Amino acid sequence: MNLIVASAGVLIGLLVWWLAVSRLTTKSWEAQGTTDGRGTAEMLGVAPERVGLWVLLAVITSFFALFITAYAMRMTPHPVRGISLADWQPLPEPWILWVNTVLLLLGSTFMQVARVGASRGKATLARVGLLAGGAFAFAFLAGQWLAWRQLQAEGYYAAANPANAFFYVLTGLHGLHLLGGLCVWGWTLARMSRDDAIRDGVRLSVELCTVYWHYLLVVWLVLFGLLLIT
Repeated sequence: MNLIVASAGVLIGLLVWWLAVSRLTTKSWEAQGTTDGRGTAEMLGVAPERVGLWVLLAVITSFFALFITAYAMRMTPHPVRGISLADWQPLPEPWILWVNTVLLLLGSTFMQVARVGASRGKATLARVGLLAGGAFAFAFLAGQWLAWRQLQAEGYYAAANPANAFFYVLTGLHGLHLLGGLCVWGWTLARMSRDDAIRDGVRLSVELCTVYWHYLLVVWLVLFGLLLIT
């Protein structure tokens, strides 16, 4: 895989993410001048926003599953011809990836604190948890950038071999999804700062952000584990 293929993978990931987020944030019942869509969802006892998030997570899961499958197929010899793919040269995992894993774990933990605070109506606890969760997410992204810089300083460029390209694509796509989550996080934090009390809409936003953070933590653990064992 060369740099062009890796860039194409990033662009495809951006397109899928944009389409999924657009679908999540679009309220079709408002566009049609009716509340039938929301009314149907409420009759089922499920908020439309919650359904939208799970649809988005399903899309992201399928997307990463395809990349992981491609990764496994590319690194192994051909199952029929027995061709040895000598151009696959695994790169060493930077030590900072372990630090980044801890940062993402802490971010997920504090987002859970925010969720608990919001569900109990404790605005201060919810704000502290939300702020800390976002701060650790930003620290994780900064750490991933440092990992990229470290590898490039050692000569591990994306175009050098397929293993390098897959590393940049997988970690880059994960970072883009986290960056998208931070946009919603900022919007939720802004809504929370306007009121002293925790309203239902804010409570739901905090809950959905927390679920998304937990999900991206699981995705990162899978990706990091895959990189370690290969």
